[in-house]
Amino acid sequence: MPTREFKNRFERIEDVASKQQYTLKNAIHCSGVALHRGIKVAMCLRPALADTGIVFHRTDLHTAMETPATVATDADLPARWDTVSDTVMSTTVQNDAGIKVATIEHLMAALAGCGIDNVRVELDGPEVPIMDGSSAPFVFLIECAGLQLQQACRRSVRVLRRVEIEDGDRRAALLPSNGFTVALEIDFDSPAITEKAGYFDLHNGGFKRDICRARTFGFEREVSRLMELGLGQGGSLDNVVVVGQDDEIMNEGGLRYGDEFIRHKVLDCVGDLYLAGGPILGHFAGQRTGHTSNNQILRKLFSDPANWEYTHDVPQPSMAPIQAWARPMAAMGRDDTVVAVTA
Repeated sequence: MPTREFKNRFERIEDVASKQQYTLKNAIHCSGVALHRGIKVAMCLRPALADTGIVFHRTDLHTAMETPATVATDADLPARWDTVSDTVMSTTVQNDAGIKVATIEHLMAALAGCGIDNVRVELDGPEVPIMDGSSAPFVFLIECAGLQLQQACRRSVRVLRRVEIEDGDRRAALLPSNGFTVALEIDFDSPAITEKAGYFDLHNGGFKRDICRARTFGFEREVSRLMELGLGQGGSLDNVVVVGQDDEIMNEGGLRYGDEFIRHKVLDCVGDLYLAGGPILGHFAGQRTGHTSNNQILRKLFSDPANWEYTHDVPQPSMAPIQAWARPMAAMGRDDTVVAVTA
């Protein structure tokens, strides 16, 4: 039987539609391997003041004791769409001093799904630990730390008119909506990936219930190419769903969901879009999209003030899927290029 404190914390995670901001109640630590660098990284999530946002801090460059937590340093990296410097196989942010933190998307997704507005993420390395390849371990850490209500209004980004980007056979759009929903179509040349489209309403616990346990995935045939690029050095069956040479799932226990591949791409999208600086009131539709497209659509959104506005309205459940495309993905050109690790 859960304690009253844990039950209250759980209910808050299940309903992130709040008019006020939240941070963590307590600091919490973890450590794990970096997916691409292959090194061990220690991480600490710390409470932060209202209106701070999500800020990464490299303790291996400046120790936390050198500067008060409320003072910005060259080792601080705000998590925003305009600080993204690289989207190859993961999302990387970089500050004006050239300092980087990579593979932030799974943690960002957990913070978005749990309704955390302000947190200081301290790392003793250049990459967020991959944990089990999903957001579930980060959600668990957040629940253990507890949530602290703050006396400041939560500010969402409302999409006012359709914005769209297209890059070859990849395209993405943000459409006006009173909630946050995601519709994705993927196209990987493998019979192991049978479910290639999904629609998810992320209102009222939808992220934790339907998305957060979905793991990153890759293909055994692409491992050597990744290694040559210096990527995937920390990848293993403990943190990546691997599709084998004969299109079998190599992980013991198989998939967590029948459509785990599409759910993980939604997870990445949730994390990347939280770089808007707050929750989005809008519908995201993507076809063959990834980290690059996710950042491109945010840059397009914020390129024109007529596209968006700040609001204190809370997300509402979607009544039905939103039709985004007149032309289905099957009518577009086919891309047979596979990606080894989506991160």
